[in-house]
Amino acid sequence: MKKKFKFFLSPKTWLTILACVCFLLIGITFFTDKLTKPLQKVTGSIIIPLQKGINGIGSWLTEKKDLFQSVENLQKENDELKTKLSELEEENIKMKLEQVEYNDLKELYKIDNVYSSYEKIGANVIGRNSDSWYDTFIIDKGSADGIEVDMNVIAGNGLVGIVYKVSEKYSHVRSIIDDESKVSSMLMNTSDVCAVSGDLKLIEDGYLRLSYLDADVKISDGDMIVTSNVSKKFLPGILIGYAKDIETDSNNLTQSGYVIPAVDFKHIQKVLIITQKKITGDTVK
Repeated sequence: MKKKFKFFLSPKTWLTILACVCFLLIGITFFTDKLTKPLQKVTGSIIIPLQKGINGIGSWLTEKKDLFQSVENLQKENDELKTKLSELEEENIKMKLEQVEYNDLKELYKIDNVYSSYEKIGANVIGRNSDSWYDTFIIDKGSADGIEVDMNVIAGNGLVGIVYKVSEKYSHVRSIIDDESKVSSMLMNTSDVCAVSGDLKLIEDGYLRLSYLDADVKISDGDMIVTSNVSKKFLPGILIGYAKDIETDSNNLTQSGYVIPAVDFKHIQKVLIITQKKITGDTVK
């Protein structure tokens, strides 16, 4: 029987051979690049495109990150601008309200000086009967503040009306434009007596009604009409308004026409209540 030939090398021998081969290849690369060119080609065709792809993905991710950051910053700036705008709007509204209040107080101060001989109490309007006109309304002063029925109420440039109902903390005022109002009046420059009546339909055109003025009295548009001395509830000399389109009646005995009120009855916010009263009643209910 023939024995099989066994070719056997020890691991140490194989390691030595591999080391020699590696040193040989390294040495060859110092003198020629023929062996490395194929490897370079492989590297150029595979590694470089892969690297470009990775760089492209990195750039895309960076751009998206910057975009998201930019959008986030813009959103933050937008929210901040909205907050500032809201604050400015609130401040603007506050300034407008303060300006309105200032103007109201300024008007009250002026009329307070005009009727300086009367003691007065200031009040705010807190409710009204009509959506359009202050024919009857409620003020935030009552019997606890010294308010009584039949006290005269003024604002703006003249007479507003009269207190007709009082509670402890608030009071009701009937203005001279109300249908139930009738004020004994007179011409400022002649003291000739007439009557001024409220009319809610007429006030839509901006007028009160003037009547019972003697036919021989000379009167012109713009003449001042004030409360008369014979009025039983209204104190004398308080401005009501200005004469307009006065004509002789069909009976040839009296004149009638209109009065442009001195007070803006659509925008009454603050009033003064004159605490001094007439002693007896008047034609105003």
